[in-house]
Amino acid sequence: MCCVILLMPILLFSCGSDEEMPVEEEDIPVVETPVIDETPIIPPLPEGMVLVPAGEFIMGSNLEVDPLADELDEIPQHTVFLDAFYIDRHEVSNADYTKFVEATGHRNSIFWDNPKFNQPDHPVVGVRWGDVVAYAEWVGKRLPTEAEWEKAARGTDGRIWPWGNEFDPTKCNFDDDGKFDGHLDGFAMAAPVDSFAQGASPYGVLNTVGNVAEWVSDWYDMAYYEISPYRNPKGPKISGMGKKSWRGASWFAGLEQMRCAFREYDDIVASGQILGFRCALDVPKE
Repeated sequence: MCCVILLMPILLFSCGSDEEMPVEEEDIPVVETPVIDETPIIPPLPEGMVLVPAGEFIMGSNLEVDPLADELDEIPQHTVFLDAFYIDRHEVSNADYTKFVEATGHRNSIFWDNPKFNQPDHPVVGVRWGDVVAYAEWVGKRLPTEAEWEKAARGTDGRIWPWGNEFDPTKCNFDDDGKFDGHLDGFAMAAPVDSFAQGASPYGVLNTVGNVAEWVSDWYDMAYYEISPYRNPKGPKISGMGKKSWRGASWFAGLEQMRCAFREYDDIVASGQILGFRCALDVPKE
């Protein structure tokens, strides 16, 4: 008897095997890794202004170093920390101020019809402290503090003039040894606001010594430097003299006033042919 053995194919099923069915590459979803731009966001400079970065600077005069610094209100020399701010590269011009007057009806400069002082590209003068505050508010700015003005003028190293520690009569508009013929700087009175680029400060600010003096926001106190805070000083709350500070000297000033640390003051209702201004602006917080 013959036995026929039928060999049936045996199918093996793998259950729970560690081996997985192969997957074609084209079936794998592609996940793109997002690219993160870590470049810091730097807001654009407001038109006509320069940035003065946050940090310390040396304010006031060292009477042992500066032979012309005999003013007691410039001492003691001290270190100040300021937050970053913007400041106008140029003094406010007659053309700028005229736009403000025409738009608001505010009173004009007392020299608006005087051809010696009303040229469109020259700095506006003959304006009171209240006038310049009103202008600054109209353009969305403010007046600089004394400390901000001085840092913008001299940088951080305590230099005597915006360009360094050696006086150069061709880099600023001043009184030329008592003569009014402009024999050294080329101008008998005020110069256009974009003049003397060679005398710019470390931040590129023009005419911070000479041309016209400039109102600032602080009340004046001769002894303020003795009690001035280290961070962002804004001057006394009120002046016992009722005076506001101004900085920078003018085309009418002699060499002894042509220094970044020079301070002066006047009544808030004062105006004259030597006194103008520039504006400042806070840097937005991140």
